[in-house]
Amino acid sequence: MNEARFHFPFMRWRKYWIALSTVLLVVTVAALIVNTATLGMPLNFGIDFTGGTLVDVKFGKPAALADIRATYEAHGVRDIVVQAFESSGNREFKLTTPAISEDEEVKILEELGKKFGGYELVSKDKVSPVIGSELRRDAILAVGLATVAMIVYLTIRFEIRFAIAAIAAMLHDILLTVGTFAVFRLPVDTSFVVAVLTVYGYSVNDTIIIFDRIRERLHARRKEPLEELINVSINQTLSRTINTVVTVLLALFAVLIFGGSSIHVLALALIVGIVLGTYSSIFVASPVYLYLVQRSERRAQARIARAS
Repeated sequence: MNEARFHFPFMRWRKYWIALSTVLLVVTVAALIVNTATLGMPLNFGIDFTGGTLVDVKFGKPAALADIRATYEAHGVRDIVVQAFESSGNREFKLTTPAISEDEEVKILEELGKKFGGYELVSKDKVSPVIGSELRRDAILAVGLATVAMIVYLTIRFEIRFAIAAIAAMLHDILLTVGTFAVFRLPVDTSFVVAVLTVYGYSVNDTIIIFDRIRERLHARRKEPLEELINVSINQTLSRTINTVVTVLLALFAVLIFGGSSIHVLALALIVGIVLGTYSSIFVASPVYLYLVQRSERRAQARIARAS
């Protein structure tokens, strides 16, 4: 068994980590409630889930975002999202609009074309509100089924206390990833669901590596205090954890910066999820496991005391 290069007493500070996570979870719930009250939805769902039109359009002359938005609003179309492609000198734009009729859309684009030297429709994607609702239902179902599958897997692979701790860390990561998007009202589309399912795998994998090391030491050194045993186990895997997360984050930041606007949501959700998954495997899963073991020991001692 390798000796640890680091000797951080993680479990000594466990109350502070749990308090921090609790505060972040409260902020998440508050943001979901505020968004529901103000937006009518807990998250800023994109047209994948609500229905609408995504148009890439190029104008003959540079145009201002405010002018494009004002033109749509003059026709009663609200909640439009306008993004400019910086490399095209403010001539090409991505327009995300609620569901509107084909005639109305053509009319608005022609009006914009008159203002900005004509227009060229580069691409267009349309999702009906019914399809959007079905996609949202299927996404929730996919996340729910993945959660159940993880619970079954963890319960079979480990004893129940390891499984409960790993599941707590996994749910912590998912909720805070959703919370980040709720607090900053970032757009949520189908790529967000892909990112959440990926975070499931990463979070559980990182936790399992630490739990495997704890289980090895439990068999090899039964007299070592559990708190110290967990600290040593985390420190022994810390180099691997740091190397892995830094490598993954470098790749994801490259995707975020150079990958184009169409995969920004995916890259951002993965970055948030990977950071949270690393944090929770050390500062949430292990403290929860320690708490569960100590609680079992206290109950056993209480039963012995009552019997005697």
